[in-house]
Amino acid sequence: LILLLPLSSLFAKENLNRMSERQLNLYDRLINEPSNDWDIYYWATEAKPTPAELDTDVMAMLREFAKNKKREQRLRQPDLEYLFEPPQ
Repeated sequence: LILLLPLSSLFAKENLNRMSERQLNLYDRLINEPSNDWDIYYWATEAKPTPAELDTDVMAMLREFAKNKKREQRLRQPDLEYLFEPPQ
């Protein structure tokens, strides 16, 4: 869980605002259905194969994000301001 939290929260911060409703539903399913967060981490890092029912374009996005090709520091969770709409 310690490794998954920064990975999933940083992925969410970078991607949620541009996902379609279908992708958001797939992401919600991905982070809520597996009983073990380590499974998601192993699938994202390709240490274990992703089950077919969860191997979607969103999982592919998470796998690509986990590769961290830009070598960004991802040691802590982002602030949660991206979850809230600005006041109108």
